[in-house]
Amino acid sequence: MTVSAAGYDLTPLSKEEVAEKAARLTDEERRILLEHGTEHPFCGNLLDNKQAGTYHCRLCELPLFSSSAKFDSGTGWPSFFQPFDPDHIRYLEDGSLGMVRTEIRCPRCDSHLGHVFPDGPPPTGQRYCLNSVAMEFRANNDS
Repeated sequence: MTVSAAGYDLTPLSKEEVAEKAARLTDEERRILLEHGTEHPFCGNLLDNKQAGTYHCRLCELPLFSSSAKFDSGTGWPSFFQPFDPDHIRYLEDGSLGMVRTEIRCPRCDSHLGHVFPDGPPPTGQRYCLNSVAMEFRANNDS
C-alpha cells in the first residue's frame, strides 16, 4: 500500500473498482473524468464556491485541494495554487490542441481533473485549473 504524507491510501484502483465507481457517474462526469474532456468555462458549479472545506476526486473521493488554496483566476474554471498533498496529483504531458500542457489526474483512480499552468499567484506560481464536475466539495463542518 502506498500512503501519502497526509495519510491517504494512494494505491491505484483496479479496472474493476474504477468501473464500479464509474457506474454512478452522469454522462458529463464520465466524459470529463474518464474520456479527458473539459467543461465549458464559467458554468461549473464549484467556480464561485467560497465555503471553507476540501475538494475531493468525484470518482474515488481522494482529497485534491483545500479551499485555502483556491483563487479567482478569471479563466472560468475553479483554480488553486497548490494541491492538498503533492502526492495527490499525477502529472502528464498533454500535446493535444496543438500545444504542450501539463494534464493533472488523480493518482488513485486516474481520473482526468484538468491542467496546471505556471502562471498562478505566490507562493507557488502555479494555477491548477480544474473541471468542477471532476470534484466533490465537502465543507469543513460536513462529516
